[in-house]
Amino acid sequence: MMTQIILDTNVLVAAFKSSRGASYRLLSLIDSGKFQLNVSTSLVAEYEEILRREAPYINATDVVDYLCAIANGHKIFFLWRPILRDPDDDFILELAVKCNAIIVTWNVKDFRKASGFGISVMTPKEFLQQTGELP
Repeated sequence: MMTQIILDTNVLVAAFKSSRGASYRLLSLIDSGKFQLNVSTSLVAEYEEILRREAPYINATDVVDYLCAIANGHKIFFLWRPILRDPDDDFILELAVKCNAIIVTWNVKDFRKASGFGISVMTPKEFLQQTGELP
Protein backbone atom coordinates (compact mmCIF):
# COMPACT_ATOMS: atom_id res chain seq x y z
CA MET A 1 0.00 0.00 0.00
CA MET A 2 1.32 3.43 -0.95
CA THR A 3 2.32 5.79 1.84
CA GLN A 4 -0.25 8.55 2.32
CA ILE A 5 0.95 12.03 3.29
CA ILE A 6 -0.38 15.46 4.07
CA LEU A 7 1.88 18.47 3.56
CA ASP A 8 1.47 21.25 6.07
CA THR A 9 1.51 24.66 4.43
CA ASN A 10 4.86 25.54 6.01
CA VAL A 11 6.49 22.80 3.92
CA LEU A 12 5.20 24.34 0.69
CA VAL A 13 6.35 27.81 1.71
CA ALA A 14 9.81 26.50 2.61
CA ALA A 15 10.04 24.69 -0.75
CA PHE A 16 9.37 27.90 -2.65
CA LYS A 17 11.78 29.94 -0.53
CA SER A 18 14.79 27.64 -1.07
CA SER A 19 15.62 25.05 -3.68
CA ARG A 20 18.29 23.49 -1.46
CA GLY A 21 16.30 22.07 1.42
CA ALA A 22 14.30 18.97 2.24
CA SER A 23 11.00 20.75 1.55
CA TYR A 24 12.01 21.45 -2.04
CA ARG A 25 13.24 17.87 -2.50
CA LEU A 26 9.96 16.52 -1.16
CA LEU A 27 7.91 18.80 -3.38
CA SER A 28 9.98 17.75 -6.40
CA LEU A 29 8.98 14.13 -5.70
CA ILE A 30 5.29 14.88 -5.16
CA ASP A 31 4.16 13.14 -8.37
CA SER A 32 6.84 10.42 -8.42
CA GLY A 33 4.47 7.64 -7.36
CA LYS A 34 6.53 6.97 -4.22
CA PHE A 35 3.81 8.36 -1.94
CA GLN A 36 0.34 9.88 -2.30
CA LEU A 37 -0.58 13.46 -1.36
CA ASN A 38 -3.95 14.06 0.30
CA VAL A 39 -5.91 17.31 0.57
CA SER A 40 -9.23 18.65 1.82
CA THR A 41 -11.11 21.81 0.95
CA SER A 42 -9.82 23.53 4.09
CA LEU A 43 -6.22 22.60 3.35
CA VAL A 44 -6.46 23.72 -0.28
CA ALA A 45 -7.87 27.09 0.83
CA GLU A 46 -5.02 27.48 3.30
CA TYR A 47 -2.43 26.54 0.67
CA GLU A 48 -3.69 29.24 -1.66
CA GLU A 49 -4.04 31.93 1.02
CA ILE A 50 -0.61 31.36 2.56
CA LEU A 51 1.24 30.92 -0.74
CA ARG A 52 -0.20 34.21 -2.03
CA ARG A 53 1.02 35.97 1.11
CA GLU A 54 4.36 34.20 1.74
CA ALA A 55 5.49 33.47 -1.84
CA PRO A 56 3.96 36.23 -3.99
CA TYR A 57 6.54 35.60 -6.73
CA ILE A 58 4.85 32.30 -7.72
CA ASN A 59 1.44 31.70 -9.22
CA ALA A 60 -0.33 30.23 -6.19
CA THR A 61 -3.40 29.26 -8.20
CA ASP A 62 -1.34 27.18 -10.63
CA VAL A 63 0.54 25.46 -7.81
CA VAL A 64 -2.65 24.65 -5.92
CA ASP A 65 -4.42 23.48 -9.09
CA TYR A 66 -1.51 21.13 -9.78
CA LEU A 67 -1.50 19.76 -6.24
CA CYS A 68 -5.26 19.19 -6.42
CA ALA A 69 -4.85 17.36 -9.74
CA ILE A 70 -2.38 14.84 -8.31
CA ALA A 71 -3.75 14.54 -4.77
CA ASN A 72 -6.52 12.45 -3.30
CA GLY A 73 -9.28 14.85 -2.28
CA HIS A 74 -11.25 14.15 0.89
CA LYS A 75 -14.41 15.51 2.44
CA ILE A 76 -14.16 15.74 6.19
CA PHE A 77 -17.31 14.94 8.14
CA PHE A 78 -16.04 14.92 11.69
CA LEU A 79 -14.78 17.78 13.80
CA TRP A 80 -12.93 17.30 17.07
CA ARG A 81 -11.95 20.75 18.06
CA PRO A 82 -9.89 21.95 19.70
CA ILE A 83 -7.40 19.13 20.06
CA LEU A 84 -4.01 20.47 18.99
CA ARG A 85 -1.83 23.17 20.48
CA ASP A 86 -2.73 25.41 17.52
CA PRO A 87 -6.48 25.00 16.84
CA ASP A 88 -5.88 26.17 13.25
CA ASP A 89 -4.11 22.84 12.66
CA ASP A 90 -7.01 20.63 13.78
CA PHE A 91 -8.36 20.24 10.24
CA ILE A 92 -5.00 18.74 9.19
CA LEU A 93 -5.28 16.14 11.96
CA GLU A 94 -8.86 15.37 10.90
CA LEU A 95 -7.69 14.82 7.31
CA ALA A 96 -4.82 12.61 8.49
CA VAL A 97 -7.20 10.44 10.49
CA LYS A 98 -9.59 10.16 7.53
CA CYS A 99 -6.91 8.90 5.12
CA ASN A 100 -4.45 7.38 7.62
CA ALA A 101 -1.68 9.71 6.44
CA ILE A 102 1.63 10.93 7.78
CA ILE A 103 1.61 14.66 8.52
CA VAL A 104 4.75 16.27 7.10
CA THR A 105 5.45 19.60 8.81
CA TRP A 106 8.17 21.79 10.24
CA ASN A 107 5.98 22.29 13.34
CA VAL A 108 6.13 18.76 14.73
CA LYS A 109 5.61 19.99 18.30
CA ASP A 110 2.22 21.46 17.35
CA PHE A 111 1.01 17.97 16.40
CA ARG A 112 2.11 16.04 19.50
CA LYS A 113 -1.43 14.88 20.25
CA ALA A 114 -1.70 13.29 16.77
CA SER A 115 -0.01 10.16 18.13
CA GLY A 116 -3.12 9.53 20.21
CA PHE A 117 -4.93 8.96 16.91
CA GLY A 118 -2.19 6.68 15.54
CA ILE A 119 -0.92 9.43 13.22
CA SER A 120 2.81 9.89 12.56
CA VAL A 121 4.19 13.40 12.28
CA MET A 122 7.61 14.15 10.86
CA THR A 123 9.69 16.85 9.24
CA PRO A 124 10.34 16.74 5.48
CA LYS A 125 13.90 15.58 6.18
CA GLU A 126 12.72 12.77 8.46
CA PHE A 127 10.13 11.67 5.89
CA LEU A 128 12.69 11.66 3.07
CA GLN A 129 15.11 9.67 5.22
CA GLN A 130 12.38 7.15 6.05
CA THR A 131 11.57 6.69 2.37
CA GLY A 132 15.23 6.38 1.38
CA GLU A 133 15.25 9.61 -0.60
CA LEU A 134 17.86 11.15 1.72
CA PRO A 135 20.75 9.35 3.43
